[in-house]
Amino acid sequence: MNVSILPEFALVFMLVFARVGTMLMLMPGLGERVAPVRIRLALAVFITLLSIPIVRPGLPISGISLPQAVPLLLTEMLVGFTFGLCARFLMSTLQTAGLVISQQIGLSFTMSIDPTGGDRGQAAAIGSFLTLLGLSLIFASNLHHVAIAGIIDSYGTIRPGTAPASGDAVELAVTVASSAFVTAIQISAPFLVFGLVFNLGLGILSRLMPQLQVFFLAMPAMILLGTIIFIFVIGLMMDGFLGHVMRVYRELFPGLR
Repeated sequence: MNVSILPEFALVFMLVFARVGTMLMLMPGLGERVAPVRIRLALAVFITLLSIPIVRPGLPISGISLPQAVPLLLTEMLVGFTFGLCARFLMSTLQTAGLVISQQIGLSFTMSIDPTGGDRGQAAAIGSFLTLLGLSLIFASNLHHVAIAGIIDSYGTIRPGTAPASGDAVELAVTVASSAFVTAIQISAPFLVFGLVFNLGLGILSRLMPQLQVFFLAMPAMILLGTIIFIFVIGLMMDGFLGHVMRVYRELFPGLR
């Protein structure tokens, strides 16, 4: 490598790394805080080096000075944050579904460390289990490859140096967040029906037998029946989650269709 092209290569590397690193920091399965920081950083550098030959022709760096490169760097970080945040909403689907399920089967008081937030937050135990299972299925079904391909495809959606319109970015984030909430309610729908029917039956039973201590019978029965239902429907729940992940990826990265 000629020494004279080193400053240009360093500028290209910074611009590409700004978008790739920001997106990778938030992508499901690739940007989890439980992963070692050095591994995530090495992966971001490796993907950046692989992406440079692909996106280099579209970078507006000819005759650019360092003060002019700072706005481009901030713009690339903003683009990466927009795509990465929308992808991060995917994991909130399982956390919301786990919270709803825990409330319906009487396990809302059981808390554990949130696997997506490291040791700084807590979530419902079922939500943590679903999150870990969802991350495992993302890697098992090679959806992390789709996420990496989507990082490259983002350069076709938003060209380097072009900032996303604030209205479009907010609309995209709201759309993805609302679809995540709808999917969470859909995959937890069996437990909503179970909770409604079970509590309605308990209300009728307490009216028919006022002397019966309904609470002491209800909690063990609710947990037992809810666990049985959870075992039977967990496969369908995760299938719905993976389908939701693919739909969101196709919406964020149209070139992957």
